[in-house]
Amino acid sequence: MTTFNLPDLGEGLAEAEIVRWHVKPGDAVKVDQPMVAVETAKAVVEVPSPYTGIVKALHGNPGDIIATGAPLVDFELSEEAAPAPRAEAPAQTKDPRAADDSGTVVGSMPTSDDELVETAVAGSDIGAPRERIRAAPAVRALAKRLGVDLTRVRGTGRGGLITVDDVMTTSGPTSMHAAATVTALKSPPASRAPTPAAPAPTGEPEKLRGLRRAMAQSMSLSRDSVMNCTLFDDADLHQWPKGEDFTVRLLRAIGVACAAEPGLNAWYDGENQTRRLMSRVDVGMAVDTPEGLLVPVVRDVGKRSASEVRAEVDRLKRAARDRTVAPEDLRDFTIMLSNFGMIAGRYATPVVVPPAVAILGAGKLSHDVVAVMGGIEAHLRMPLSLTFDHRCVTGGEAARFLAALIRDLERAT
Repeated sequence: MTTFNLPDLGEGLAEAEIVRWHVKPGDAVKVDQPMVAVETAKAVVEVPSPYTGIVKALHGNPGDIIATGAPLVDFELSEEAAPAPRAEAPAQTKDPRAADDSGTVVGSMPTSDDELVETAVAGSDIGAPRERIRAAPAVRALAKRLGVDLTRVRGTGRGGLITVDDVMTTSGPTSMHAAATVTALKSPPASRAPTPAAPAPTGEPEKLRGLRRAMAQSMSLSRDSVMNCTLFDDADLHQWPKGEDFTVRLLRAIGVACAAEPGLNAWYDGENQTRRLMSRVDVGMAVDTPEGLLVPVVRDVGKRSASEVRAEVDRLKRAARDRTVAPEDLRDFTIMLSNFGMIAGRYATPVVVPPAVAILGAGKLSHDVVAVMGGIEAHLRMPLSLTFDHRCVTGGEAARFLAALIRDLERAT
């Protein structure tokens, strides 16, 4: 009997919630076959089987919270899945790459010397020579996600073993971009059930799950480790042409402001008191969904055209509302945007989520009476709320950032 424990899914949380099982006790499974869907850190992720064998027991039901490293599935391994006997060899230092699976899409998977070895036909001819593919399950999972054909990868590990680095080197930028847009779970849109209506209030306590649980943990972390301070101001949009894209202009202005004052596009490590200024502006944009708040990341807004930014925003919003957003699209933002004014509210005190140091809130647009030379006029204005971590950002830096952002927003085009 072999027990598979819940792996570290790379989402920064110590637990995951079981969404649904794809297998049941008694089922025969193969390596890489999806076993269970779990939710952690705002993403729903498929966990594949690391073994070929028979499922003997499942540890947990849908809705249960499982700690990382806790038992998940018991297997009875088939004979072909068991490692072949080996001749005695002199003791030697273990190759650290054999256990390195930090680049996998499912976190820590068994990657010891018991690698999976199978044969594959190169090409379509039945009589073609067969190649031996030697790769651990975690490496095979990574290759599958990146669309890499392992028969074309030259293994640099011991005895020709294919490593994570080999797959990453072979994948190239095109495959890496495709991996970032692969959906984490969910059925195709045609078969997806309609979103259920919110349950009627019962007055009974209910445990926070999924997105709300992740939000509670993020906000607790912020409360305990960030010194939030907020500046308020307004941008006058009177010069904007009709039909201007508010979201794209906001994102562009954030890129401009980060170039003017890089101190707000940064990560801060409070424990070691180190600050890391980021060269690329990756904006975490809050998206409201029926299940809770998701924060997909719009990458490199400072160097993208308006049409590219709009296409990316639309893609991320669809994925967030369909709950098909990939885990890669929820990580590593360098600054945040909350466009809450699309619903209601003029000003707010948005909360910084570490390790980022700033978040911009955009409030509800309104036509305000402003004084002009010789009289008064009604101008369209956007209320702005900039919260920053005062442990590592000065008031002057925050004010200069906000001033640069307003200047860009007030441009006609």
